[in-house]
Amino acid sequence: MIALLFSILSSTMIFVVFKLFSKYKINTLHALTVNYVTACFCGIIFQKEAIDFVAIPNYSWFPFALILGALFITVFNLMALTTQRSGLSAVSVATKMSVVIPIVFGLIYYNESFGILKITGIIFALFAVYLASIKSKEGIAIKRSNFIYPILVFLGSGLIDTTIKYLEGALIAEHDIPIFSAIIYAMAGVIGFVIVAFQAGKGNFKFKFKNVLGGIALGIPNYFSIYFLVQALRSGIFDSSGVFTINNVAIVMFSTFVGILLFKEKLLVKNWIGIGLAVLSIILIAFEKW
Repeated sequence: MIALLFSILSSTMIFVVFKLFSKYKINTLHALTVNYVTACFCGIIFQKEAIDFVAIPNYSWFPFALILGALFITVFNLMALTTQRSGLSAVSVATKMSVVIPIVFGLIYYNESFGILKITGIIFALFAVYLASIKSKEGIAIKRSNFIYPILVFLGSGLIDTTIKYLEGALIAEHDIPIFSAIIYAMAGVIGFVIVAFQAGKGNFKFKFKNVLGGIALGIPNYFSIYFLVQALRSGIFDSSGVFTINNVAIVMFSTFVGILLFKEKLLVKNWIGIGLAVLSIILIAFEKW
């Protein structure tokens, strides 16, 4: 339970940092690239076993870590495009509703429990995510020509979580979790640097120290969000479908409260209904286990 709570808190901290990016006009791509480097160093620092860098490419999980790193930064860019074309609510809903992909994977591939309380909790959680994420009375308006972007965000986010779950259970040793995370972030960082270098070559790059600080502030909770998520999946307190459901819906709930307390955000009635459903979904899933 502690690992799951820390995963939720780390992801909520990511939300806070992203909100501050907007306030202080931080270049998101530049900060994100520094963030991946920071997260990579966190993985190296917290690796308890001695690291044989030459042997890392021989690990069975290594190619998957590279693919995940590429997915991380690809999905981020898709999220940026979706935000520009359809708004922040569309991104939030697509990202959080993607939890359905690892949930279905866990239920089918691992033959996880499928009781009435859990199913009801998962359904409530999906409604909670949608209602808590919509910050306008009009709801989400997406042009048909832009519909592909939230779909790709949905699929990409779900694929990332599902792959992490599979690798955690099949290929990653307990002591390799930090270095596994480090390789993911290293790959994402390399791609980020290539993009930034391309911008610099076109004369579009301008160094600002605040982007570096923003990236460091983001990288630390970013690393721990993955690290503690893997630990929560291994804790046995819930099966993977329960962990992913509670993790996602609790992030939405905590982020909403942080938005109220720190950023003076105003909630609509449907947002409060979403929070209520979020609490109820967590209770139902917990009772299914216990």
